[in-house]
Amino acid sequence: MKVTAAAPGKTILVGEHFVVYGEAAVVMAINRRVQVTVEDRKDRSLYIASDLGFSGTFVEDEYTAETGDVGGGTVLEPIKISAQTVLKAFEENRGLNIAVQSAIPMAVGLGSSGALAVATVAAVGKFLGSDLSEEEIVSLSTEAEKAVHINPSGIDQAISTYGGVIVYKKKEGITRLKTTSDIPLVIGNTGIQRNTGTMVDGVRMKRKQFPEIMNLMNAAANHVSRQFIDALKRDALNRLGEVMDINQGLLMAIGVSHEALERLVYAARANGALGAKLTGAGGGGCMIALATLDGRERVSEAIRRAGGTPIIAKKADQGVHCWIHE
Repeated sequence: MKVTAAAPGKTILVGEHFVVYGEAAVVMAINRRVQVTVEDRKDRSLYIASDLGFSGTFVEDEYTAETGDVGGGTVLEPIKISAQTVLKAFEENRGLNIAVQSAIPMAVGLGSSGALAVATVAAVGKFLGSDLSEEEIVSLSTEAEKAVHINPSGIDQAISTYGGVIVYKKKEGITRLKTTSDIPLVIGNTGIQRNTGTMVDGVRMKRKQFPEIMNLMNAAANHVSRQFIDALKRDALNRLGEVMDINQGLLMAIGVSHEALERLVYAARANGALGAKLTGAGGGGCMIALATLDGRERVSEAIRRAGGTPIIAKKADQGVHCWIHE
C-alpha cells in the first residue's frame, strides 16, 4: 500500500514578532504544498527520498547519505522525527520508504518545516490504518517540531492542518477565522535565508533598551491586528492593504526589516499593490503584497525587476489531506 498526504504552507498576514509579547497574529494557508508519500519496506530503517537536494537512510539515529552529502541528515531529520513520532504513538516498529516533494521554499518564512511535519504525520497515520483527527495531527506534528524548534508555538502545524485563516494569541491559543475573501497575494522571496531565533533575540534586546517605547509599539500592533481582522471579515481589501502598510512600519521600527525586503515592498506598492510588508521573522526571507486579481501580474513583474522571486498565491481553504494509491 502507498499513501500520500499534502499540506499547505503559510504566510503571516499581520502580527509577527509582536505575537511573542501577547498580541494577535493572523496566519493564512497558501496554495503551495508539500507532498509526502509513504510505503512499506522489508527492514526497519527509514529511507527518505526528497527533492530538497538530499536522500538517504536512517537506521535508528545513524544516517547514510545516498548522495554522498552527510549534511542531508540535518535537512531530513525533521521528516524522520515526524515519522518516528507516529510510529511510537501506534507502538509500531517498522521501516518505511518516504518520498518528499515540496513546492514551498525552505527557510524563508513560508512554513515549509511545519507543512512537512504535518504531511508526514498524516501520511504515516493513514498508512498505519488510522484517519487521524485534525487535533491529533496538530498534536503529533507539534511534538515532532519540538526537536527542530525547541519550543514551537504550533502556529505552522495548525495552519497546515486546518487550512484557511487562523488567529493566534499566546494566552488564548488558536482561533479559526471564517472569511470568503481569496486574499490574492504576491509573495516576494529575497532568497536571503535567516535565523528566526536571531531576529527574535534582536527584538528582545530592543525591549530591554527601550521598554516604554516598545510597550507603545505593542499597543499599536494590537490595534493593527484588530483592524485587520475586522477588515478581513468584511472582505475590505483596500483596508487590509492599508493596515498591512502600517504593520510594515512597525516592523521596520523594531529593526527586523532588511534593505532587500524594503526594495520589494516599495516596488510592489509603486505598481498597484494595495499593501505590502515583510512576512515572518524578517532580516531576509519573504515579503507579501496584497493585490487585486487583475493586478497580480503587474506586481509580480515589479518584484522580479526589483531582484525578488515572485510567487503568486492565494488562500488555501483545504488543509492537509490524504489519499491511498490504488
